[in-house]
Amino acid sequence: MTPRSGRSKFFYGYMVTAAGFCIWMIGWGTYTPSFSVFFKPLLTEFGWSRAGASLAYSLSYMVQAVLAIMMGWLTDRLGPRAVVMMLGSFLGICYLLMSQVNTLWHFQVNYALIGGIGISTLNIPVMVTLSRWFIKKRGLMIGIVQAGMGVGGLIFPPLTGWLILAYGWRSAYVILGIITFIGIMTGGFFLRRDPNDIGQLPDGLSEKMQQEVKPLNPVAHSTSFSIWEAVHTSQFWMIAGLYGSFGFCRSTFLAHIPAHVQDLGFPLTDAANVLAVITGSSMFSRVVMGRVADIIGNRRAFMISFAATAVSLIWGLAANNLWELYLFALVFGFGWGNQAVLRYTIASEVFGLASLGLVMGTLGVAESSAATFGSFFAGYLFDTFGNYQLVFWMGIGVSIAGILSAWFLKPMDKRLE
Repeated sequence: MTPRSGRSKFFYGYMVTAAGFCIWMIGWGTYTPSFSVFFKPLLTEFGWSRAGASLAYSLSYMVQAVLAIMMGWLTDRLGPRAVVMMLGSFLGICYLLMSQVNTLWHFQVNYALIGGIGISTLNIPVMVTLSRWFIKKRGLMIGIVQAGMGVGGLIFPPLTGWLILAYGWRSAYVILGIITFIGIMTGGFFLRRDPNDIGQLPDGLSEKMQQEVKPLNPVAHSTSFSIWEAVHTSQFWMIAGLYGSFGFCRSTFLAHIPAHVQDLGFPLTDAANVLAVITGSSMFSRVVMGRVADIIGNRRAFMISFAATAVSLIWGLAANNLWELYLFALVFGFGWGNQAVLRYTIASEVFGLASLGLVMGTLGVAESSAATFGSFFAGYLFDTFGNYQLVFWMGIGVSIAGILSAWFLKPMDKRLE
């Protein structure tokens, strides 16, 4: 269909953004609490080791790594609505099955395999779709959608903690499963692959107005890389380093912070609230810094975000009081939330849209591999040493590596590669 020359009365990209927001709010808002808030109650009831239970969280990222390239390929060919509605429902099914677990292997298979398939549909399909609908406002809109995780993070950790205390962890899983299944299916229905499919242009602009948009890196927006071309650039591997640094910090600390807070002597409700502050702070960061990145560039914004993560982890090493933990959560969430947006905007900026699903999927392997290692190894270190001190130091080192990856990432011209 030929795009209209004028501005449509309603730009459907905003509906895509709203649908993505709801999908992320419910999907990611429940996925982390479904592990970390349930972590201690399950350990208490079944007597599992932290390394064994953490392996489920790690394996879920391995599943995401294996599926990342496939999700990109499916999105490029089938479109986001089919992918999210067909496979996103697995996440709700995962929670329903989790309510019936009695053994560690059952817990690991449900969370890692079935949940991993479901959560894999929330990243690349939604982010690739947004990148096709927006150019000028890409960072802002991706930030708004990812803020859904922050809103969900404010709602679901306290809600999950309350449900566990009021009805038990099995009933809590059933309630989360029903909410998640209905929410993701509904949100997925409103996704559309490309503005051209309904006669519109990115950002809702006319052809003349679109030509006046000047991105920060015009060369990147004027060229598109195949996956083969992308992996043969040094920039691809620098960005892979950014993805890996983000994945390690995200999986490691979101999985173990609630348990760490309880180890310090605070109740489950306080642990859930600290997690809620992390995700709530990330909500602010995703929207505000997503827009700031549109102005100052993704590279500078990445350095700011990893610096915030490093500072928060240094503070977290010595945090023992509740207000200190809340301050840690506030700063950590700010840095982590910014990185969550930037990893998508920088890939589309540098490599273009032609094979963006495959490019993001391949980069996602680095993220998921680091996440797989991080959460499991953190549990192993706790079982070995009885605390998370080494885990915090590892997070500091990885954050510094992220700063260096962003520093050495230079703009490129495809013609010079």
